[in-house]
Amino acid sequence: MTEAITRRSSYKWLVVAMLWFVCFFNYADRQAIFSVFPLIKQQLQLSDIQLGIVGASFMWMYALFGPFAGWLCDRLPRKTLVLSALIFWSFITAATALTHSYAQLVLCRALGGLGEAFYFPAAMSLIGDYHSSATRSRAMSLHQSAVYAGSIAGGAVSGFVGQFYGWRSSFLLFGGLGILLGLILWTLLQEPTRGMSDAPASQALRPTSGNLLVGLREVLRNPMVLLLIAVFIGANFVAVVFLTWMPTFLFQKFHMSLSMAGLNGTAYLQIASVLGVLSGGLLADTLVKKIYGGRLLTQSFGLLCGVPFLFLTGWTTSIPWLILAMVGFGYFKGLYDANLFAGLYDVVPTARRGTAAGLLNSMGWLGGGFAPIAIAVAAQRYGMSACISATAAIYLFIGLLLLWGARRLSPPAASAVELAISSH
Repeated sequence: MTEAITRRSSYKWLVVAMLWFVCFFNYADRQAIFSVFPLIKQQLQLSDIQLGIVGASFMWMYALFGPFAGWLCDRLPRKTLVLSALIFWSFITAATALTHSYAQLVLCRALGGLGEAFYFPAAMSLIGDYHSSATRSRAMSLHQSAVYAGSIAGGAVSGFVGQFYGWRSSFLLFGGLGILLGLILWTLLQEPTRGMSDAPASQALRPTSGNLLVGLREVLRNPMVLLLIAVFIGANFVAVVFLTWMPTFLFQKFHMSLSMAGLNGTAYLQIASVLGVLSGGLLADTLVKKIYGGRLLTQSFGLLCGVPFLFLTGWTTSIPWLILAMVGFGYFKGLYDANLFAGLYDVVPTARRGTAAGLLNSMGWLGGGFAPIAIAVAAQRYGMSACISATAAIYLFIGLLLLWGARRLSPPAASAVELAISSH
């Protein structure tokens, strides 16, 4: 019965819809705090560097447990990992409302990062098993749109609620709703057969054996994985700069209210990213039929086209130009994000997808974890505007690096490798 459900064509899109809502809370919960940084700074008497550490503590814990989360994903039911993680991080989000000291705030953010580390490797593995290469980019890009919707909701709702009801209220709201969602989805989400979208049921892969170090070593032997990790570190560094400091940047430079800074700091960029990610999924699924590296070419195009918009965001003093810059950057960021995991799946065997995704996520957020502090320190000397404009140089470098890698990508002998690994 369960096997018949998981193989229905309509159910594979329902899975994307269910995971979309989980991903929505994944990003709403992590983004909510940034819109109320000014209130927390005032109430707890914190410096910008201390606020940077609050943001970074989430990312460092997220990065630390990423490889372990990916390794578990290749061994345990993905449904259990996804929903257990959702309930855990939602509880921690609600508990953040009870913090009354800097140390407690850092602890809650770190534990939130621990819980959320287990989501993406397991969720991407689920989608990868439900969707073959023919629809994988579109399915993952639809799921990715929840990242932007959640970021908008987290930033806007937290800023609005914080302005009128205090900064603690939004954490109780998002945390409670996340726990409720986890309990509802426990009966609806089904665990698929591993590898069923890439091979007949008779050849479906078993969960892999071997320890974490063996899995990491096999993934890291692939030079394309190393290149994708390096690119994601740079891209995520830039993304974290915007997630962390854009509301504060608008509050200080353009003198917006707290609620308007929270909304404008996320809405324009993230709505444009939704359009970009949907375009990127469709473009990549079309392009990959003609060029094996089509997904990576789509990503590199997005990075390179985002360069001028990044520079303009920090440089302009005009609100209309600022909006144009954020929309342009958001759209082309979406082209890159749409194929983040689908592109990775093109270069790793099915049996190591969880480990590879966990490692990619971990390294990207480890690099991104330094962004809040690095910008806080640099802004004291050069100003926030100059620091935001300077991120354009990072996009230019990694865009060219990914373009170089995409042009040298060739199809691996995937089936033999996958079957050999799954039998270890």
